[in-house]
Amino acid sequence: MHYIYIVECSDGSLYTGYTTDLNRRMKEHNSNTGAKYTRGRTPVSLMYFEEFSNRSDAAKRECDIKKLKREKKLLLINKK
Repeated sequence: MHYIYIVECSDGSLYTGYTTDLNRRMKEHNSNTGAKYTRGRTPVSLMYFEEFSNRSDAAKRECDIKKLKREKKLLLINKK
């Protein structure tokens, strides 16, 4: 499985990413070995995710979500 996800960082900012293993990726983010953006903004909390059967669809969706303004991301999070 392929996942896109949104985490909330300790400073309140949102980060969108891609992974094939959500649990591993959350551990990486929270141990400061994940994305450069989340380092120093730990702990992060998983707020939202979507599951895809292939990398291509996940990458397209990740790109679409990253283009959204914060308010739209929060609406997406709150719909789930």
